[in-house]
Amino acid sequence: MVSVAAVGSGLSLAASVPPWGWWPLAFVGVFGWDRLIAEQPWARRFRRSWLLAMAWLFPSMLWMLDLTPPGYVIACVVFGAFFGVAGAACPPGRARWVALPGTVVAVEVVRWNWPFGGVPLSTLAMSQASAPLAVTARTVGALGIVGLVCIVGVGLSAAWERRWRAVGIAAAVVVVVGGVSLVAPRGEDAGALRVAVVQGGGPQRTRAATSDAKAVFQRHLDASRQIRTPVDLVVWPENVISVEGRLQDNPEHAQLQQLARDLDATLLVGATEGISRTEFLNAEIVYGPDGTMGARYDKVRIVPFGEYVPFRPLIERLAGDSGIPSRDAVPGEGPAVVPTPVGPVGVVISWEVFFSSRARDAIGNGGEVLTNPTNGSSYWLTQVQSQQVASSKLRALETGRWMLQAAPTGFSTIVDPEGHVVDCSITRRDVVPTPTPWTEPTDQTCRTTVSEAAVLETTITRRVGQTWQTIVGPWPIMLAALLAAVGAWVWTLRRDRQRAA
Repeated sequence: MVSVAAVGSGLSLAASVPPWGWWPLAFVGVFGWDRLIAEQPWARRFRRSWLLAMAWLFPSMLWMLDLTPPGYVIACVVFGAFFGVAGAACPPGRARWVALPGTVVAVEVVRWNWPFGGVPLSTLAMSQASAPLAVTARTVGALGIVGLVCIVGVGLSAAWERRWRAVGIAAAVVVVVGGVSLVAPRGEDAGALRVAVVQGGGPQRTRAATSDAKAVFQRHLDASRQIRTPVDLVVWPENVISVEGRLQDNPEHAQLQQLARDLDATLLVGATEGISRTEFLNAEIVYGPDGTMGARYDKVRIVPFGEYVPFRPLIERLAGDSGIPSRDAVPGEGPAVVPTPVGPVGVVISWEVFFSSRARDAIGNGGEVLTNPTNGSSYWLTQVQSQQVASSKLRALETGRWMLQAAPTGFSTIVDPEGHVVDCSITRRDVVPTPTPWTEPTDQTCRTTVSEAAVLETTITRRVGQTWQTIVGPWPIMLAALLAAVGAWVWTLRRDRQRAA
């Protein structure tokens, strides 16, 4: 029965994150988690929490199975053990209501950063991207949302035990943080900008090694011809241009110059450049309205086993010809922003949108708009794409900026600074539906479907100023989590000594 309860609670957490997005179930899952560890010894708290976390992660990270079955199993088991430690680190008594939010936040700090730079997918923060708690991102960030979800869950557990004082404290924390977030600084408008997001279309679940690079490029050229001018900024997805050597030394360069001149607009295009037999660059490159190539941003956070292979000699020996990348991306070192004729544009390429630090870097270096050029065409199902939309919403709220997400085969979208997918003009052509067993997100106002060719156009605003989250980052929440976990144990040990005396 206990195992059934643990699995049920974990599945509730899984169902709360995209692509399902049934956000109230996040609170139900944490409630069940707290009931499972209540008054239990540490070893039992660990086992139950581990089982719960695996029931959460195995379904919500299923996308990994298509890329690396052994990696999928290892990741879910190991990350599940992380949450086992979070449960075991809570004292068994009522002080766990203070400790559990702290330990879960602490574990998420680790999971989002280690190993290989972290894997911040299937998170409790994503579960609230379209929920009332999302507004708190601008003050406490994604980590703070994780803590608030846990506070609501333990508040429900306290209500189960009729501990109304604890319920009142939990409710007060959530209401105060939410209320402050509604009036907290969020930046201000600095001028209108007409934008177009281009999705070239094509089959889902295809990868660079098995794709015709010329055809992918041509699809995006063709889609760009559908743009209704005048437009100020055109955003292409990540690495839909693939060349050997530098882009300016290839025929695609002249075609992009001509496109920029024809549209009389600034282009931001994604390209991979093979610079040697073992290395390549993944960049977003600016073309001005006169066709001049401008600044570039080289991706800093690169994907382990997708864009580079850790311990390559060992992995190649074990994996053989299993499809691991033959070349490693060279990570960039510059700030996540590019100067353009329409103002400084923040760039977080694909994987980077899952990391709050990259968007914060963009805004801290003057970004007035955020862009997320991405490539989800290699992924199975729509889990990664749906979770990426949720992350774009959180980054928009955290930074007070418009977010433009451009993908070659879906999902592309435009998100306003309040974290909402907006209304926009969509020009669609050649829709090729891709069957999927997953429930799609509900807010599809300005969001493409999978495999279609489409152009999203709307008028946004450049934004200046900062939010509390871009100013202070995650450090206050990390400190609060540590104090909560340590304070709960200090209180428990002192109470135990008093009882023994």
